[in-house]
Amino acid sequence: MAKNIISLLLLIVSVVLNAKHSWDTFNYKNNPESVKAMTNLGISESAIPFLGILMLLITALLLIPRTFFIGNLFNAFAIVLIMALALKSGNYKMALIEIPFLVMPLIMIWLNYPFKK
Repeated sequence: MAKNIISLLLLIVSVVLNAKHSWDTFNYKNNPESVKAMTNLGISESAIPFLGILMLLITALLLIPRTFFIGNLFNAFAIVLIMALALKSGNYKMALIEIPFLVMPLIMIWLNYPFKK
């Protein structure tokens, strides 16, 4: 039972974070700091809406029990991509900050979908 509760809490946190990042990505023109951070990572302004769609897709995949694994896999891939771009641009602090967010989908894969029999 505790495993299911932990898995559910991680799922809620992950869905909320992905939805927030998706929303922020779609509204990037209102936040010049996020545009600057993404351009420092080497992400062009034309690719930013694609990232928003990807994060929205990951959010939807996490909520469906049959696509839970692939959603977490895409989530981990997206985080590794951000970490790699941060390391490439010399932003080691950002890469280190992303480590707990990388561990979260991996733990969720290990715990499985909450309340799945």
